[in-house]
Amino acid sequence: MIATIIRKELYMLFISPLAWLLLALIQAVSAWVFLVRLDAFLEIQPQLLQIANPPGITEVIISPVFMIAAVLLLMITPLLSMRLLAEERRNHTLTLLMSAPVSIADIVLSKFLSLVLFFSAVIILLVMLCFSLRTGGALDFGLLLSNTLGLFLLTACFSALGLYVSSLTAQPVIAAVGSLGILLGLWLIDLASNATAGWLHYFSLLKHFGYFNQGLIDTFSIAYFILFTVTFLVLTIRRLDGERLHG
Repeated sequence: MIATIIRKELYMLFISPLAWLLLALIQAVSAWVFLVRLDAFLEIQPQLLQIANPPGITEVIISPVFMIAAVLLLMITPLLSMRLLAEERRNHTLTLLMSAPVSIADIVLSKFLSLVLFFSAVIILLVMLCFSLRTGGALDFGLLLSNTLGLFLLTACFSALGLYVSSLTAQPVIAAVGSLGILLGLWLIDLASNATAGWLHYFSLLKHFGYFNQGLIDTFSIAYFILFTVTFLVLTIRRLDGERLHG
């Protein structure tokens, strides 16, 4: 049943012009940043050769591309997650789905995994773009792996939060605005933590991703991402469970 719901959600995503438009936007912006950073690297390459341990193409090109992708996904996720439950409720199909012989946890997990799979395709395309650099130099596969893992965990957090907000309303637009507002608030926490260097950075998603972006696979950040994701998935399940019990 989980596989059936995932296939249905992926089908609904990929027949939507919005999903293809957002996918094209992410790739276009990422490719533009990639080419700009590549041009800058080629310009400063003679100066880098005079440094004892110069940064490589992975640090100069790939890390900024993944950071821009993280910001883009922060803004795009609400547009994709808004319909997962809010549209079902608006179309009066959520009641039918919850009355089916499948648990609420399976429903929530299926919708979450469908969005994560979509973002996995985005990440794979980014990795393929980065692999094109192998023709002209050596890649730091450790840094590339760190960025890939960090972006995957980050999108899981975005997806879980967006799914929870979508469960609170019957209006997809309200769900999108609410998710975007919360994610932008978390981004402001990141900016505030950079300015104050205080305890706020422990709650910042992008701050934790920044460690992965620098090549540091931090176990505390991994635990934070997993806890963040599980928390909002559990909140979504409890929300739908309460709705099922109270009709």
